[in-house]
Amino acid sequence: MPASSTPRNPTAAAPADRQRRQRVQAAQTGMDVLKGLAELDGRASLTALSQHLQLPLAKVHRYLMSMVEAELVAQDPASQQYYLGAQAIRIGLAAMRQADPIRLAEPALLRLRETLAVTCFIAVMGNQGPTIVRFEEPSLPVTVNVRAGSVLSLLWSATGRVFLSHLDDAAMARMAEAELRRCTPQQRSQLAPSRPLQALRAQLGQAPCLAVRDTNLPGISAVAAPIRDHGGKVVAVLTALGASGGFDAGLDGPIAQAVQREAQAVSRALGWV
Repeated sequence: MPASSTPRNPTAAAPADRQRRQRVQAAQTGMDVLKGLAELDGRASLTALSQHLQLPLAKVHRYLMSMVEAELVAQDPASQQYYLGAQAIRIGLAAMRQADPIRLAEPALLRLRETLAVTCFIAVMGNQGPTIVRFEEPSLPVTVNVRAGSVLSLLWSATGRVFLSHLDDAAMARMAEAELRRCTPQQRSQLAPSRPLQALRAQLGQAPCLAVRDTNLPGISAVAAPIRDHGGKVVAVLTALGASGGFDAGLDGPIAQAVQREAQAVSRALGWV
């Protein structure tokens, strides 16, 4: 019988398969221990980590010792607590250098365009205001005079209001004040007569999603959600828009929920918890 036709010996293969499964399980447990330590703010006692992971003390200790040798974990000699080590920090820094919110959000734009048939874009805070950096539209696009590179209103666009409600810096405040001075009487009538910017920010709060209807562009509604980095700072905004007559701008509607869900997924990819 040719060698290629020789039947496989299941008895001989079983130990190899078992060893492979054990290695995979060991790697999975090691990752769970490392992630558990990160979930406890990067520092915890053996007991706290064991309880958090719901694993035996001896098992967690064994994995921690291996990680100490690899410099993924270190132990404080005074408190005996374990914390993320030098190699874990290097891994985290390498991941942060690759964490580009625009690149990570591009698949979200395509999903929103295809599943909801809406125009959508990503904006960042530029030196002139909220600026569109990526723009996608469906096969039957809504006619709007914004494209990549367009600067949006801080006060009247959903995108700008997300930035306004979540960021607090002097440059943005100056932009908002300048825009307030350019408001038409009709626009000004929609704001509080006293301290209008402070009142608008208080009204907006820090909601996970904001919507506007016909305030920025006549006949256009939009919903927008913040994208956060690992520290929680809003670094970009994901927005969907459409003609007001056929666009559900309700915050509990499918468009707003999808935008919020995609923005949160990108935020998690950037390290935000």
